[in-house]
Amino acid sequence: LQTSAPGPDWYHPGRSGALSLGPKNVLATFGEIHPRVLRELDVEGPLVGFEVALDNIPQPKSRSSRTRPPYRVSDLPVVERDFAFVVGADVAADALVRAARGVDKELVTQVRVFDVYSGKGVPEGQKSMAVVVRLEPTEKTLTDDEIDAVSAKVVAAVEKATGAALRA
Repeated sequence: LQTSAPGPDWYHPGRSGALSLGPKNVLATFGEIHPRVLRELDVEGPLVGFEVALDNIPQPKSRSSRTRPPYRVSDLPVVERDFAFVVGADVAADALVRAARGVDKELVTQVRVFDVYSGKGVPEGQKSMAVVVRLEPTEKTLTDDEIDAVSAKVVAAVEKATGAALRA
């Protein structure tokens, strides 16, 4: 499920969004109703709303079995690394998170944004976005070299996908 900033015209620009599966299958839109629409309806604002496109929700995939796969719990130490990137002000956090998560789907179990900053020390028209990447090994404890290799892949993937630069 992906979020995107633009909503339909009857929502206030910059205060609306959409939930979609891929770029074309919009499941829901939400946001603050545009002041022009409120005036036409003679309604005092602010007012928020949402729409759910029930027909766009995909049917569940048929499974041969209803049993869930076994829950894997590793007794190996978890590794978390923080990264701060300088990105364009228009770059969505979701793009950065997806790029980092796609580096190694087995090893990278979570990517989460914990800080977004723009102001002193960050160039005009850009923002600093910090994420924590969680690595959960299942076979053996990660060595420093292996952690550094995954970290380099995360940086390269985020740079390629978003045009980001690692913040010094």
